[in-house]
Amino acid sequence: MIIRKSDEVSRSPVRRFPVPRNFGMDRQSRIGRGKTWPAPRGAKHVKAFDVYRYDPESGENPRIDRFRVDLDDCGSMVLDALFWIKDRVDSTLAFRRSCREGVCGSCAMNMDGTNWLACTRFISDLGDPARIYPLTSRSIIKDLVPDLTDAFAQYELIEPWLQTRSPEPETERLQSADERSRIDGYYECILCFCCTSACPSHWWNPRRFLGPAALLHAWRWLTDSRDEATEERLDALEDPFRLYRCHTILNCTRTCPKGLNPGKAIAEIKRKMLERRG
Repeated sequence: MIIRKSDEVSRSPVRRFPVPRNFGMDRQSRIGRGKTWPAPRGAKHVKAFDVYRYDPESGENPRIDRFRVDLDDCGSMVLDALFWIKDRVDSTLAFRRSCREGVCGSCAMNMDGTNWLACTRFISDLGDPARIYPLTSRSIIKDLVPDLTDAFAQYELIEPWLQTRSPEPETERLQSADERSRIDGYYECILCFCCTSACPSHWWNPRRFLGPAALLHAWRWLTDSRDEATEERLDALEDPFRLYRCHTILNCTRTCPKGLNPGKAIAEIKRKMLERRG
């Protein structure tokens, strides 16, 4: 596990420790060396990318393919390099992407040991070779595409929409500027799940602990002055695992590409729980 403390740390070499063969791990956990693709002829500025490849339907183990990217023929972001590889070298490479502006969260992946968005991570920030893996602790659909079904199910569980009991007003439900400011730092979450993927507590209890992303959104609605379902929301979180598996490791805060603080949101929920108990 690599914890990003600064951009300097993210540039340091990533060291992976082998798992003993008698450890009982699934076959998919053992990664082999794949194909090495040559640098383009005549390229002067080349960077190597070690990219995780896995196709469950093939019946083969995961592998690491090495691609040599011509930086003079490529954009400055990691996502640009992946497009270059897919367009010019291997069209079978699979990864998610959409906005390319750090808004949709689709291209979240693990780069040199740090979860981030490929569209906002500079190639120059990574080592040589750059190591590109899917988000950690997720099942893999193919290559760099993680299965986020469980993560979105946990997000749905916290009922992320406005709930009211009072009669609907003729115009809109008003907030003061101070009330509106309380959701700053929470509503901006783009559900990339970099934080949830980086959370050791979620690794150990992926089905029961809701994880940083879902809990940050839970607090976003608990602190919204327009929402009138506070007691019901707290009742849903009053569980030994859903909320209290958080041990304030703060990997979630360190790896959030939007600069948010899920750890603080979880602490605020715990404080509100204590206030309710009196």
